[in-house]
Amino acid sequence: MGNEVLLDAGAVSRCRRRVHLEHDPAMREVPLPPPDPTAQQRIDDATAHREEILRRLVEATGPDATWARIARDRPAAERVRLTEQAFADGVQYIWGGLLPADSIEHRRGGVDLLVRAGTGYVPVLVVRHRITDRGSGAPTTVMTDLDPAHRGPDDARKVRSQPRDQLRLAHLRRMLQTHGRAEAGRAMGGVIGLDADVVVWHDLTAGTWPGGRSAMNEYDARFADRLAVATAAATGDEPLAMPSRVLECRRCPYWPTCEVLLTETRDVSLVVRGEDATELRKAGVSTVDNLAALDPVDDAPPMNWTGGTFADAIMLARAWLADLTMVRRTPEVEVARADVEVDVDMESFGDAGAYLWGTLLSGADIGLPRGYRAFATWDPLPTTDEARSFAEFWAWFTDVRERTLAAGLTFRAYCYNALAENRWLFGSVERFGDHPGVPSRKAVQSFVDSDEWVDLFRSVTDQFLCSRGKGLKVVAPVAGFTWRDPEAGGEASMRWYRDAVGMDGELPDDAQRERLLRYNEDDVLATKALREWMSDRAQAEVPYMLDL
Repeated sequence: MGNEVLLDAGAVSRCRRRVHLEHDPAMREVPLPPPDPTAQQRIDDATAHREEILRRLVEATGPDATWARIARDRPAAERVRLTEQAFADGVQYIWGGLLPADSIEHRRGGVDLLVRAGTGYVPVLVVRHRITDRGSGAPTTVMTDLDPAHRGPDDARKVRSQPRDQLRLAHLRRMLQTHGRAEAGRAMGGVIGLDADVVVWHDLTAGTWPGGRSAMNEYDARFADRLAVATAAATGDEPLAMPSRVLECRRCPYWPTCEVLLTETRDVSLVVRGEDATELRKAGVSTVDNLAALDPVDDAPPMNWTGGTFADAIMLARAWLADLTMVRRTPEVEVARADVEVDVDMESFGDAGAYLWGTLLSGADIGLPRGYRAFATWDPLPTTDEARSFAEFWAWFTDVRERTLAAGLTFRAYCYNALAENRWLFGSVERFGDHPGVPSRKAVQSFVDSDEWVDLFRSVTDQFLCSRGKGLKVVAPVAGFTWRDPEAGGEASMRWYRDAVGMDGELPDDAQRERLLRYNEDDVLATKALREWMSDRAQAEVPYMLDL
């Protein structure tokens, strides 16, 4: 195809610079890093999820339904031929179809499922993330009902925001229209999610996006932009997208290429991300040095500022230039302490559940063993045994609080970034509320809202500027803490968990269970080390930002 530009559905959600690099002929000679094993595992999990959904759908639609099942591992030309044959035969359900590449509109792509509806077909995605939350109003059918005409408002679910799903459906809608295979009514598309209980049907013409735009409007604007970026790259014209550090960089195979250029130019996005960095460049503040030279007291941002305070951004730039991981935002560092303290760290496996609640009891003697204690289930998630382990954790936790109160002592529990722990505290209550020992939502809410629950991430955010991020693996080493496992991290723990429970058909690996417990123990030890450092040494060891 030479330099022919063909964009898949993901292009409209990807970083503009990545789209450029994907179509730059010079990048074909640049070796990319090896595939991330965690990313490959996510792909494998998604494949297994799709196959299970296919099995259930074929079984539910019965022997009279006509299916065309096209294997994804077949050559592309064969998949296209089989898809076109299925269209010609009027098959009701086309699984794994690949549409012919459209060299005029510059689109390519396949789809999990195409469902014949009326005069054409509607696309349905099968995804491995949650697509609804508790609430009401989501337009759904039961999962085995693939007719969008049967959709109706769901009394128990509301739509969870998943913009990429709608943009993928819009891409497929445009391709179906080009090939004359789209259903003639309103642009519809369905999504089957991780819970695999309903199909959520999206009206892609509804003005539910910011500014009253529809998913189709948003897609068309993004696609036109990405097409211009890719075309400029393919033809060697002036680039329309320059590198800038964004959240996507963490998992992008092209990040090493961008990092070199950003570091050489000392680009401002190394300390200021997103739209703020873009707007600073437009205002002439394009480097970390430019930003650091401004006055944090007198200088105002040259545009509408969205991230933190502008003074903090200036001081972050100065910290970066001084090669400092942290500087103090406040003259004095404080952290709430108590007579009896418990550190808590939860381990989950994606959206499937929380399999481990790790705790570290320290402080005054209340008649319970101090040190690390774990509450875990090693049944592969999702499992009702998760209710048992959570109930045991909550019973122990409540016992600690009640003993502390009875002794006339103060109590506090600590975590690092309460969003994760709170999600599964409330999620466990919602899923297992009828299980013996699982607390009420009111009891959990009362604890979460109390002064006894301390989020050290918030304490760090309020009192420090962190030039290299605020993750526990970045901040705790400044306090002198190191993890025993050199591979310790959330992504690695996902791989360990699969082996620990025998998720891939192998026997459960006891060594990986011990590895997870050791990793979790180090996480709670890290939060303890961090708050003790904040109480005792941070004041002297971390410079105050206004002294830079």
